[in-house]
Amino acid sequence: TPQGSPRTPTARDPSAALGSPRRVCDPWGSTWTPKVRFGTPPGQPSDPHSREAWQETWARAGQAGLDGARDRAHGDVSLTLALCLLKAEWQVAEAEALVHTLDGWSVVERMVVPTKTPDGKLIFGKGTLEHLTGGSLLPSLPERNRKELEGSWGVPVFDRFTVVLHIFRCNARTKEARLQVALAELPLLSSTARPDAQGRGSRYIMGSGESFVQVQQRLLKEKEMKIRKALERLRQKRQLLGRQRRRQEFPVIAVVGYTNCGKTTLIKALTGDDAVQPRDRLFATLDVTAHAGWLPSRMAVIYMDTIGFLSQLPHSLIESFSATLEDVAHSDLIIHVRDVTHPETELQKASVLSSLHGLRLPTPLLDSMLEVHNKTDLVPGYSPAEPQAVAVSALRGLGLPELKARLEDAVLRATGRQVLTLRVRLAGAQLSWLHQEATVQAVDVIPEAGVADVTVVISKSAYGKFRKLFPA
Repeated sequence: TPQGSPRTPTARDPSAALGSPRRVCDPWGSTWTPKVRFGTPPGQPSDPHSREAWQETWARAGQAGLDGARDRAHGDVSLTLALCLLKAEWQVAEAEALVHTLDGWSVVERMVVPTKTPDGKLIFGKGTLEHLTGGSLLPSLPERNRKELEGSWGVPVFDRFTVVLHIFRCNARTKEARLQVALAELPLLSSTARPDAQGRGSRYIMGSGESFVQVQQRLLKEKEMKIRKALERLRQKRQLLGRQRRRQEFPVIAVVGYTNCGKTTLIKALTGDDAVQPRDRLFATLDVTAHAGWLPSRMAVIYMDTIGFLSQLPHSLIESFSATLEDVAHSDLIIHVRDVTHPETELQKASVLSSLHGLRLPTPLLDSMLEVHNKTDLVPGYSPAEPQAVAVSALRGLGLPELKARLEDAVLRATGRQVLTLRVRLAGAQLSWLHQEATVQAVDVIPEAGVADVTVVISKSAYGKFRKLFPA
């Protein structure tokens, strides 16, 4: 929060904040970095598919925010600078939303503050530091920097990782979610168990030959092993349930997207399940949950609700929840839900695509992914720029018939199911078998012949069993 006057220049005013128009503000950490080429954001993934996804969505994001960026960037300040400032503003707005997610927490004021010494103890220069009385920094903050800033400001300092971790801890409902949060906390606990953090690291416990820090580190490692074993048991149980679903040949549709984009609301609209209770807050869902639904052909499918993605998540947090996202890799189809009302929806898309590629999902699964633009009722006259995207309002039920039809076509292609009309004898067991093993769409009875023409949606394996049991 600024203290007194004059106000500290921020990166929202390029002419005041930057010493040279040839330098740019790194949107991921508000640090000085060399100029980057348009279309290649800092920290882009090395995977070729991720690179292409980044470049495409980043270019569209640049066009979407070009007008606003030009209003703020003048003279010979580059377009790259304007786009980085645009992204920095988004990161700060997102950090503010994270804080508001916590009950009893609020934001007094927000700022984007550049720094020439990101690796220093205090990060900011002396002049800037004097005008700041506290803050929440976007990237993960090393322990030594946090303690130095807390000593200078006299208040607790929270980085993005700590805030997100606290949100996860508050929203964890199941045993698996609580274990995953506990596992993600261990690196933070380990960083505080160092000699410089304890001030007594050289002292030894009598008779043990270990210092206080060594004992703490050993206990943390033992705790990590116990948590990982418990998570492995839960993972094996989840895999068993997944194998049972696959044996029953239920198509699985994974619903993914940026946090608070409306995934749970969409699943509730598609399934009609009143037990699904979406909440308007970040990271309301921390577990993968399965929900049964039906497509227009009366084919039963399973919708998997997943944890929302977020940019700049620490590696330890992603690793802790990676086992939960294994269900996405075993799905037949992925729905990518986007909140089109968000000003940085293209950057959110880029973050989700990068995270999905980081999961090393099968290429055919990524190629068949269906993009759904949600909350279109809040954007009058909205029409998707992407020709394959489907515009819906999950809350109002708009666009759902088209979405279900698209889902059915995609599921049929992905699973190899086919729509067939089979003639069966009314006196035999063929009709009852089809009702059990396939999706019966229509039955046209021919009484005089004692047969019926049955239209079914059937998998290749089930059709093979039918031909074997009931040869023509």
